[in-house]
Amino acid sequence: MPDTTGLKPSQAALFQMFSVEVMSRLQRLADNAEAGAFDEAIELLGSAIEKGGVIQAFGTGHSEAFAMEIAGRAGGLIPTNKIALRDVAVRGRRSVESLAGSSLERDPSVVDELFSLSPVGADDVFVIASNSGVNGSVVGLALLAKERGHQVVAVTSMAHTRQVAPKHPSGKRLYEVADVVLDNLAPFGDAVLELPGGIGVGAVSSITAAFIAQLLTIGTARWLAETGTTPPLYVSANVPGGDEHNRRLENLYQERIRRDA
Repeated sequence: MPDTTGLKPSQAALFQMFSVEVMSRLQRLADNAEAGAFDEAIELLGSAIEKGGVIQAFGTGHSEAFAMEIAGRAGGLIPTNKIALRDVAVRGRRSVESLAGSSLERDPSVVDELFSLSPVGADDVFVIASNSGVNGSVVGLALLAKERGHQVVAVTSMAHTRQVAPKHPSGKRLYEVADVVLDNLAPFGDAVLELPGGIGVGAVSSITAAFIAQLLTIGTARWLAETGTTPPLYVSANVPGGDEHNRRLENLYQERIRRDA
């Protein structure tokens, strides 16, 4: 993190500093992927789809954006499903009030209900994102997925998670449960800039996680193509024929993928 303590950088300078911090991390991720750091995860995802499975994506708080980047967007893979904590209220018996605050994402007891409400098949693989990697629902779902025979890919900040105590009763962090771990390169606390007075600003984990999601999507589509399988990819619904193309492929996974508003 640049040391700007005691200084009063201009807005333009802060924007430029943030750009450098973001772009340098994206380049490192691209270099890591090119060097093969994503290959194991890509093979897990591709193999699951090749066998007829679905990629189950999960994240809580701002990490839900990662799951949205994986599941149900233009240019993305169709056999994908987003699991969301709100499912226990929308589809389960919990009240809407239970969704307030962050207590639910820290509650490990929610995962049995959440898993039972999700359309998980035997050949599915899980991709779970959490910057801290310690909250009860995140670690709990990873453990339950492993217990049920599914492989798990984790996206987390190694710089952050190694500096915080586990909150799950197992005493484990997400990266200690997953089969494959991808570092989102966010620093401890997520913010990359410091304002006078030691105030942190400029979080990067959502940006790097979205980039990772796209690298995984691109890599998996290429992996499938190389095995002779036409990658089942979404076309933008805002181009002619997009809805028809998407609906035809979605119908192959009826009741196994959800596309909620």
